[in-house]
Amino acid sequence: MIKRHRIVLGIIMSLLVAPHSAAIGQTKLQIDTIIESLMEQHSIPGLAIATIKDGNVAYKKTFGFREVESSSALNNDTVMYGASLTKFVFAAYVMQLADEGLIDIDASIADQLPQPLPAYDKYADLEGDERWRALTLRRLLAHQSGFPNFRFFPPNSEFDPDAKLAFVFDPGVRYGYSGEGYYIAQLVVEEALGLDTGDELQRRFFDPLGMARTSLTWRDDFRPNFAQGYTVNGVNEGHNMQSNVRAAGSMDTTLNDFSVWVAAFMSGDLIGTRARDALFEPGLPITSRRQFPPWDPTDNPDNAKSQLAAAIGVETFVGPKGHGFLKGGHNDKTDNMLLCLTEQKECILLLMNTAKGHLIFPQIIEAIVGPTGMPWPWKYSSLPD
Repeated sequence: MIKRHRIVLGIIMSLLVAPHSAAIGQTKLQIDTIIESLMEQHSIPGLAIATIKDGNVAYKKTFGFREVESSSALNNDTVMYGASLTKFVFAAYVMQLADEGLIDIDASIADQLPQPLPAYDKYADLEGDERWRALTLRRLLAHQSGFPNFRFFPPNSEFDPDAKLAFVFDPGVRYGYSGEGYYIAQLVVEEALGLDTGDELQRRFFDPLGMARTSLTWRDDFRPNFAQGYTVNGVNEGHNMQSNVRAAGSMDTTLNDFSVWVAAFMSGDLIGTRARDALFEPGLPITSRRQFPPWDPTDNPDNAKSQLAAAIGVETFVGPKGHGFLKGGHNDKTDNMLLCLTEQKECILLLMNTAKGHLIFPQIIEAIVGPTGMPWPWKYSSLPD
């Protein structure tokens, strides 16, 4: 085992200095060896990976099982839970609407909703707090709403199903990851334009790209080829079968489908180059020591070295290969990651049916494309500074 790990380490080091074309061409076998070794070392049930270069899917492969108990292999058409990758898709949709002149992402939501936000039952907790008027779609989609991730996880408290929604900080002053912000953004778009989010994403994105096994709600035709979700302890907790469209995270997709979506997005064919470039334009600098918990006020001045910043739907950074952006998707039985180097026009997509991405994603990504400059300790609280 020690000898094997030394061999794998040598392969990784050779890949770190190899050109991208070699990494996804002549060294596919070496990449496979690295992935298989990492999966074995960390007991990863299943992993799907794709690389996108110049708007085309360049490499695509699956490893392990969609269901461990039956030894059912994961494949390119296995339906996997997209989790917060949904946010990226929704943000792209909003930017397309903005590019079409249908909505203003910088206007107060007070000017776009037909009634005040606290008048909606779900947001009645905000009655009397006029700070909601400072919310814009840009701030909501760039995690600058000032809300916790979800109201039932208030700061400095355990899970509280009865917790009220409240601002942790003022809108627009600080990055703080928030699914609540995406719920409000979805409400604004649907109320302002009378559009159904699920139907529009299907019409604008999924159907034109032939993404037959992607949806924002669970469909029974996804059976029998779907991935079970496993906790870090290996317990099968099933698949998130969402019955409601949630911009914050309800998408099911496959490696085949989502790699095609990323390729179309990066090429500019999906929403247009102007809307695409506006989406990952760096905004407010991210100063927090970690991404989670999102209300931690501790700053990390090292973030400035990578120019870590909040953009619409993603986080941006600058490294040895220029500008890049990152979008993850995580819960207690899912881990997904999309990292793109915009100047290099290349992306890596990773989909996993357990919450162990922090153990292998950085190694895999940097083995394929070399050092990215992404501050991984900020992304993953379990990693040292």
